[in-house]
Amino acid sequence: MTRTDSHMLGHPQPEQPGAVPPDADPAGPSHAAAPRSSRPQPLPSATPSSRRDALAALLDPTSMRHIDRLGLTTGWRCWEVEAGGDSLVGRLAKRVGPTGRILATDLDVSWARSPVRPPLEVIRHDIGRDAPPGEGFDLVHVRLALAHVPDREQALRTMIKALRPGGRLLVEEVDPALQPLRCPDEYGAAQQLANRIGQACTAVLAGRGGHRSEGRTLPRRLREYGLVQVGADLHVTLSGPEAAALDAATVGELRDRLVGSGSVSDAEIERHLELLAAGSLDVAAPPVISAWGRRPAR
Repeated sequence: MTRTDSHMLGHPQPEQPGAVPPDADPAGPSHAAAPRSSRPQPLPSATPSSRRDALAALLDPTSMRHIDRLGLTTGWRCWEVEAGGDSLVGRLAKRVGPTGRILATDLDVSWARSPVRPPLEVIRHDIGRDAPPGEGFDLVHVRLALAHVPDREQALRTMIKALRPGGRLLVEEVDPALQPLRCPDEYGAAQQLANRIGQACTAVLAGRGGHRSEGRTLPRRLREYGLVQVGADLHVTLSGPEAAALDAATVGELRDRLVGSGSVSDAEIERHLELLAAGSLDVAAPPVISAWGRRPAR
């Protein structure tokens, strides 16, 4: 998500900041479930949209499981921080209904479809610098973004300040060092190649900055900021089409830099992508830590 968040999707920054016109249907046709097939399906090419779609397919179910446990219901006011796409905010908008509100913010809001309609609102916002875009939220959620915000402590303070008394904060981050292998079951040459490519991706991405052990610190830090009922869990996807699609998008995005580093050849990358597309290679996604807490009631 490697950095698996909206900033790693290759989105250009918009020339002019501002709100998206209140005009995209969060329940549009792109959220319809695709028919399942037991036959291998071609993996998407490495584009920002393919990576975004792979992330949504992989992570949305886990995020929604936690959000449901935190009590999401009709009428809630929710802030989706650094949204990175419309998949999850579309799900949230359906849940809160016409009496609720979903505010989606990001540095780059070019992913938002038009027209944007209530209960969804999309605005440009920098979580590391800007004041909260409102207060009294029942839920604030941020996924795979906090580790790459220069002032992470300010970002946490901003999100907590935006909560109503009793409101919930959910923070989700990858922590690749907890399970660094693309193929934990390294039983053959294909799995060894996948792990070598994964290590090369990690080396390339290390140069982009970010705190890649951020996830494990979240429970402690949420308590330090005064939240109560703090908890956390770790989710690891060891195999599946969503993890394969994400791996293919990551490798495709970094292909030139991987070959340029001399760590793997273009032919090796092509072979790896062929195995992923054929569905014959079990690859894992980076572990995701989900941590939550509640702002104390006054």
